[in-house]
Amino acid sequence: MLQIGDVQVKDFPLLLAPMEDVSDPPFRALCKKHGADIMYTEFISSEGLIRDAHKSVQKLDIYPEERPIGIQIFGGNQSSMEHSARIVEAANPNILDINYGCPVKKVVCKMAGAGILQDIDRMVTLTKAIVKSTSLPVTVKTRLGWDEQSKHIVEVAERLQDIGIQAISIHGRTRKQMYKGEADWSLIAEVKNNPRMRIPVIGNGDIDSPIKALEYKNRYGVDGIMIGRAAIGYPWIFREIKHYVKTKTLLDPPTILERIEAAKEHFERSLQWKGERLGMLEMRRHYANYFKGLHNFKTFRKKLVLSLCPNEVRDCFEHIKHTYTLSEVVC
Repeated sequence: MLQIGDVQVKDFPLLLAPMEDVSDPPFRALCKKHGADIMYTEFISSEGLIRDAHKSVQKLDIYPEERPIGIQIFGGNQSSMEHSARIVEAANPNILDINYGCPVKKVVCKMAGAGILQDIDRMVTLTKAIVKSTSLPVTVKTRLGWDEQSKHIVEVAERLQDIGIQAISIHGRTRKQMYKGEADWSLIAEVKNNPRMRIPVIGNGDIDSPIKALEYKNRYGVDGIMIGRAAIGYPWIFREIKHYVKTKTLLDPPTILERIEAAKEHFERSLQWKGERLGMLEMRRHYANYFKGLHNFKTFRKKLVLSLCPNEVRDCFEHIKHTYTLSEVVC
């Protein structure tokens, strides 16, 4: 069982990674429906929150059916992070998560996200201040280090535990690697096997199949696995991993009709939450993943991304349904 504050998850938990412009309520609803145990919001700028910026404040939206859920914040200024932690607490999530892993230049250059891995003392000081500023259980998502010469994650995890975080999720790459190369889980295992560690250690990076998930669970001994990119356009990854962990057998992949229904549900939820214009625009990044592998899909994909009104998209879904059958070969 995994426990973070009052959150308890039986068996081997699967967590949905916080992904910018992806892990919004419409997407989270589908992942929850298909087996994700703990959800995280997109990361939210502390500066945006304290300035009441609409985009940042909207990301605080959480719904009862999503629980347990964590709200993730990022920033490099201590007073702003403390203030934003209090704003997050008012939104009443189950967990407050700090992003120390985002490798994007515009975040890193402000000593936020993975940028703070260049100054571990500052990272510890900032985390301690946030822990003291809220009654929520605080967790951290981070990377192995800034570069190959500074992979101090074992020490970092100990120090963060000692000042009060209640779980740590570790992406098995350095900031310099961005998302390139293979994630190194051996150091994640070192954190987990450190006899001083008492808090849950969650592994993240490159888990894209049920077989790999079980292999990494057994090999590295982590308390849970966080799924990110593999869930985009494929929320079924959670149920498939859970089934394989329990039975050692693979579920059949979703049928074409299941893919269409999931894309339709995602689309309608996006319109409802974001409004018609933005909902349509931001759904465009998901279509290729929902329909990946379908033969001769290019024409339909073009219609989906170029349609100018919701009914055109709805009609396109219906044409896809009538064109493809359950026996359609998926590569």
